Amino acid sequence: MKIAVGSKNPVKISAVKLAFEKVFPHESWVVEGIEVPSGVSDQPMSDIESIKGARARAMQSRDALHADYGVGIEGGLQQIDSEWFDCGWIVILDKNGIEGIGSSVRMHTPNKMIAMVKEGMELGHVNDVLFGIENSKHGDGHFGLMTHNAITRTSGYTEGVIAALARFIRPEVY
Repeated sequence: MKIAVGSKNPVKISAVKLAFEKVFPHESWVVEGIEVPSGVSDQPMSDIESIKGARARAMQSRDALHADYGVGIEGGLQQIDSEWFDCGWIVILDKNGIEGIGSSVRMHTPNKMIAMVKEGMELGHVNDVLFGIENSKHGDGHFGLMTHNAITRTSGYTEGVIAALARFIRPEVY
């Protein structure tokens, strides 16, 4: 079966492949990434905006690659009371339009980082600047950098994809 991922980011593609193989180990999966627009800002600032972006990526990638499933992953920030949290949202759409939604864990994001985001930087770039690295979005990401890789971007997204697959694992309860 073919899975389209609405991104060329190797971390996102790997997370999708790992999740589908773990949940459906007896199936054979071809996972392909394609760049598609999210239709939201480069740095989503709410769960609603992140889910909207993930949904757009899932639909466009599925349709463009004529896949059995389209997967969109959109990281974003969400304010809860006076604190900010980073989270990745995942939307999976099958060829019949059935939708599964899941998310990664949420991680508290320091005010120092939020201030830089509010000045116009994406969180990935903020991490690059503060940690003195390049292109963290294609590596360990915010989760990995903040936890010494106890949670990586790949592992966080993999769990989120598995959560979104619940809709397809247990369709009888939906």
